[in-house]
Amino acid sequence: MLLAEQPGLADGLLLLSYPLHPPKKPTQMRTAHFPGLRTQSLFVHGTRDGFGTIAEMTEALKLIPARTELMAVEGAGHELLSKKNADVLPRQIVEAFSTQFLRVT
Repeated sequence: MLLAEQPGLADGLLLLSYPLHPPKKPTQMRTAHFPGLRTQSLFVHGTRDGFGTIAEMTEALKLIPARTELMAVEGAGHELLSKKNADVLPRQIVEAFSTQFLRVT
């Protein structure tokens, strides 16, 4: 919400398991500030996250006028990390964010 009000504070925004809505309450979307976001953003979201489906997240990101990307983590819930991906997922997230969203000066 802060970057919707002050977009120059950051070059990129990394959102891990953004709670799009409360579990089992898809009508209570937490996207009112999305149209005000002018900061490019990477959303990392599990395909089994109870706070929003990948389809819901894809639709919600259309509200953001800045560049966005959605990194879907197959089989992950809201916690993202599991025994299967704990060795690789953090590195994948850092790599995606740093190569696509951060300016090197």
